[in-house]
Amino acid sequence: MIVTIHEAKTHLSRLLHRVEEGEEVVVCRGKHPVARLVPAIATPRQRPRVGEPTSEPFRIPADAFSPMSAEELKDWGIA
Repeated sequence: MIVTIHEAKTHLSRLLHRVEEGEEVVVCRGKHPVARLVPAIATPRQRPRVGEPTSEPFRIPADAFSPMSAEELKDWGIA
């Protein structure tokens, strides 16, 4: 993205947000580039959206609610 110095001053917060997301912003004086805004950290920080899964869903094994064996009951002090 290319912006003028005036646009950069006016919309600095928005430009920095775009830079944080990995976009590069070139600031020009007239038609001549004078600065480049790039993320300070090499990898952009990606935050998940609210409600977006961040890991594999937890699966309950089919035998999770099957009765315990006599040995398992003894281990738990039930039998």
